[in-house]
Amino acid sequence: MDLDGKKIGFAICGSFCTFEKILKELESLCKTNAQIYPIMSETSFTTDTRFGKAVDFQKRIKDMTGKDIIKSVKEAEPIGPKGYLDILLIAPCTGNSLAKLANGIADSSVTMAAKAHLRNDKPIVIAISTNDGLGNAAKNIGALMNSKNIYFVPFGQDDCVNKPNSLVADMSKIKETIEMALERKQLQPVLC
Repeated sequence: MDLDGKKIGFAICGSFCTFEKILKELESLCKTNAQIYPIMSETSFTTDTRFGKAVDFQKRIKDMTGKDIIKSVKEAEPIGPKGYLDILLIAPCTGNSLAKLANGIADSSVTMAAKAHLRNDKPIVIAISTNDGLGNAAKNIGALMNSKNIYFVPFGQDDCVNKPNSLVADMSKIKETIEMALERKQLQPVLC
């Protein structure tokens, strides 16, 4: 599917170790001539880590997309009534955000964007990154996999020896997953 002209929400949660990978995919999506609407959780928008400074990530995202970053519940809420997105991507999606999505909690910019977008019966793509994917977060992944309009970027264990419960999406499959989700299909295999 051609993404030219598609309106894609690109929501970022605080799995900071994946930021370089997702920014590479964001850059790739921008080259498709899709309109990218950046959304950052409050944590990802404000937190400096060993992976970089928040202001540096903000600048790179704004420079790539040419749009201001949606960074609060108030700014994310109009996504629903205005209905301007074709699809919403959450990458990376942390275990915390997975739990909120699975339980209908909309108390962050990302979860509000998801709630607002779902009211329009449009697809959401989730690229998980959680150290607890095969632990407590597994039930939330299962619940979301069984939910209408939710699609997953294929994922697998990233370090089965040192982090046996950790799961992370294959971020290189974001574009392909979006294309399939726009056709209401799950990219297979989901587990890689």
